[in-house]
Amino acid sequence: MKLNARGNDMHFRDLNEQVRACADKEVVLENCIGQRYIGSGLSGKHLEIHGTPGNALGAYLDGATITVYGNAQDATGDTMNDGAIYVHGAIGDAAGYAMRGGKIMVEGNAGYRAGIHMKAYKEKLPVLVIGGSAGSFLGEYQAGGIIIVLGIGADGVPVGNFCSTGMHGGKVFIRAAQAPENLPPQVEVHKAKREELQEIEPYLQEFCQTFDKDQSKLMETDFWVLSANTNNPYRRLYTAN
Repeated sequence: MKLNARGNDMHFRDLNEQVRACADKEVVLENCIGQRYIGSGLSGKHLEIHGTPGNALGAYLDGATITVYGNAQDATGDTMNDGAIYVHGAIGDAAGYAMRGGKIMVEGNAGYRAGIHMKAYKEKLPVLVIGGSAGSFLGEYQAGGIIIVLGIGADGVPVGNFCSTGMHGGKVFIRAAQAPENLPPQVEVHKAKREELQEIEPYLQEFCQTFDKDQSKLMETDFWVLSANTNNPYRRLYTAN
């Protein structure tokens, strides 16, 4: 089924009610301009969005798949539980805030605080893949899951300041010629080992297939792994995976 968001003419509540009420599993949204909360809590459907969805796209997503042909704004995948979000463009701040399952893949750049408070839950492993660069505070207070920054088209290390501040679980993989500097004291960094690259191989393959990238070319550059060290003081305050 196709829905025409008609730019600012359709209120986000009306648009979201139509998406939820649609009996079809495949829903195409056209002319989307800034409507918020699209796909919030959705399961069992695939949304194809043309345009620019507003804040909190796929918040609390619970098994649905969302594909955006355009950019997305802030808080995409906020607290998502399961499913997938693919963005053929760039993304705003706080992508994947507190996500505990599912995956978000962004072809371009991400804003500030991507992956903040990301956590794994039981058998769930949240994954955030950023094709370009990420802004400051990437992985802030990360407790679980995997963040991958590929740095395609970036100069130097493709992350901003204060990367992994407060990190107490999970891993961050950064593709760059050199390791990121000025990391917080509770974070360790090392060049990715073969088994660690095998760990992210399925996500790299899916990213390259989704966005038509050359995986072999990506692997010509080193990956660096950030993780919380064993003396991490935050482990006494949080449940880490």
